[in-house]
Formats: sequence, C-alpha cells, structure tokens
Amino acid sequence: MIVAVPKPRQASTAQTRARIVHAAREMFIAYGYRSTSLRSIAVTAGVSHPGLLKHFASKDELLATVVDGLEDANVELYDGVVAASEPGALPFVEIARQNERTRGYLALFAALTGEASTPSHPAHDLMRARYARVTAMSTEVMEDAVLHGTVSDDRDPHGEAIRTAAAWDGLQLIEQYLPDRVDVVTMLEEREASWALPVGWRDPEGETPDAEAGVFRPMVDIVPAEDEIGYASGRRKRAKILADAMALFAAEGYGDTSLREIAEKVGVSKSTLMHHYPTKEALLGAVLAERDRTIQSRASYVPADTATAELLSLPAGAADNAATAPGLIEVYAVLSCEAVPASHPAHGHFQARFTHVIDRFAELFRGAQREGSMPAHRDPEHEAIWLAALWDGLQYQWLYDRDAVDVAEHLAAHLADVLPGRHPAR
Repeated sequence: MIVAVPKPRQASTAQTRARIVHAAREMFIAYGYRSTSLRSIAVTAGVSHPGLLKHFASKDELLATVVDGLEDANVELYDGVVAASEPGALPFVEIARQNERTRGYLALFAALTGEASTPSHPAHDLMRARYARVTAMSTEVMEDAVLHGTVSDDRDPHGEAIRTAAAWDGLQLIEQYLPDRVDVVTMLEEREASWALPVGWRDPEGETPDAEAGVFRPMVDIVPAEDEIGYASGRRKRAKILADAMALFAAEGYGDTSLREIAEKVGVSKSTLMHHYPTKEALLGAVLAERDRTIQSRASYVPADTATAELLSLPAGAADNAATAPGLIEVYAVLSCEAVPASHPAHGHFQARFTHVIDRFAELFRGAQREGSMPAHRDPEHEAIWLAALWDGLQYQWLYDRDAVDVAEHLAAHLADVLPGRHPAR
C-alpha cells in the first residue's frame, strides 16, 4: 500500500489548524464560549487574527470543530465499550470515566448544554442532534440489557434512556459547582445497580413508618421581591428592566449582552438604567432573584401536608412552569451553564442554589422515608442529587425539542419508582 506523505506546507497548515483548535478548546473551557473572542484565541494559538480567519471564518465554525472532535472521540469510545462488553452490559459508567479523564470535556459540555439551548446559539443544532443520537443509542443499549436481564423487564427502555441522559447532563453540571458533593461516576454506578430491580421495588420485609416523623415544612421559600421604596413609575421601570434583561440574557447570554443593549431594549438611556442598577453584575443579581421569586410564587402551588405529597407535586409544578414561564426556564438554563467558570459573577449564586435545592430535596426524601413511602434501601442524599440533576437535564432536553420531551411526565415516572408507597413487594 502506498502511503501519501504530507508536503511540508500541508503539514504546517494542519499543525497550525490543530494549534488553533486546541487553543479554542482551552479558552472555551476556561472562560466559556460567549466570553471568548477570536482575537484572544489567535493570541493563545500564536497566530495573527487574519491568519486564524484563513482556517476558520467564524467563532461558530471553530466551536463546531471543537465539539465534533470531542463527540467523535466519545462515539468511538461508546462503540468500543459496547463491542467489548458482555451481552446486556451497560456502558455508561465506563464512558463517564473516560469523560472525566478527558481534560476539559465535562466543563465544556456542562457549559454548552445550557448555553446552546437557545436557537440562536451556533451549537444549538449540533447539541439537538447529539441528544437525538444519545437517546437512540441509549435506548438500544437498554433494550439489550432488558433482553439479557441486566435491567428489569418492567422498565421502559426509551423512557429510562431519556431520563439517564438528562440526569447525566445535570450531574455533570452540578459537579462543576459542588465537586466535593457530586461524583458523576459513582452516581451512575449506583443508579445502574437500581435498574436491575423492578420499578418501585422494596424489601419484602418492609419497613415501619415513623410515627414521630415530625412536623412537615412546605418546600417553597419565597425570595423577597425588590423593595417597594420609591414611586410606582420607578417600580414599573425596574420591572421592565428586569423582564427585558432576562429575555436578552436568555437569548444571548450574560457575557454577550451589554448594558447599552439592555437600555436600548427597555427604551431608556444607559445612565437611567445605571440609576436603577449601577453595574451589570447588580442587574444580573436582580434578574436571578426575580427569576427564583417568580418560579417559587406560582399561583398553582398548594402546600402539601406530607413530604411524600410535596415530592409527588413537583411534576405539576414543572408542567406549570413549562406552560406559563418558558422564558424563566430559558434564562436559568443559559445562565446556570454559562456561570460554570469560577470567575463568572453568577457562579456563587448557582453554587448556593444547588446546595440549597439538594439539601431541601434530601430533607423531603428523609421525610418520605420516615412516612414509609420511600424504601429503606434508597439513600436520601443520592436521591436528592439525582432528582435535582434529572429535573435540570430534562429541562435542557425540552429546550432543544419541546415536542419530544415532557418534563412533568418523566419526573412523575421517576418519582413513582422512588416513592412506591407501602405496596406489597413485587
């Protein structure tokens, strides 16, 4: 066989291109796609800006090359793991281990998952296609696992595939904020073991509910609204600023949105905008607080009288959010993923938020266990982290294909497995 030897000029071009792609990947990981410019990538790669443009006409094209390279490696790994595994074996943990070993993979994909959820993002179609591909591949693996008894035959392979991909994405994101609390590989190992059991399985010996379960505290902790000081016209102006800023952050991200752009959308001067919010960081903080307050104060929420009932009401809340406040889901998805770098001004907000949500879910699961609705073999901390990750991941999938994913339906299916009540063991 004759092997073509690259000419010196071709080799130099390939090396320069590879150097640019490597620099882009490193900068996207460190600073996020939106906050990285082509000029900064050129400087890091050691080429001129015009020289970079000879290889990549836009940052969008460069991002696509970076993502394709990582995905090609992942697909190759997936095929290799499946081919080398015993029939019915599940490949997810091994792939997760490889992802952790691939420097920057988790940070980049955790950021892209949310950032690219807006249709205007250059990686939106790439990530949407990725979700469709991952779901198809995972469904096939689950079907084979059911056939060979690795996964219980009463589990829905397609539904489990969607929920697994969703929770996996959510775990990868939360791990960026809480690395001491979340380990993706360990979480997947524990979840894979649970799939061998029938849906809603509990120990035949059963458990006795705790009669001293204590007083149940409703889940919602309302974030205070902005102060009511000043004239009504000023309050209305602040409300419009927050609404328009939220829409811009959802569409373009925080990094790519300037105070001038927000002022133009609101219809005020930049100085007027800065009278209400003197810095973009202050405006970001107000947007995040308003988003949380609006979500938590939905009119349809009815406080439950048990931890179990509170947990089982969550799918209804998810359905309500999707129907009445899709923009709040969009801005949360974009900002929570954009803020992965520790230097982002919202990083601390989301770190605290994930801590609070997981703590609260763990408290509810402990209560459900005392009430007898959650089997004793399930760990409240694990279930809390998995539920938080699953909910976020399902929302990301929904943003990419709103007709294919029903967030509330999948949350309900998951909770039916975790909280089977005191039914006889199957």
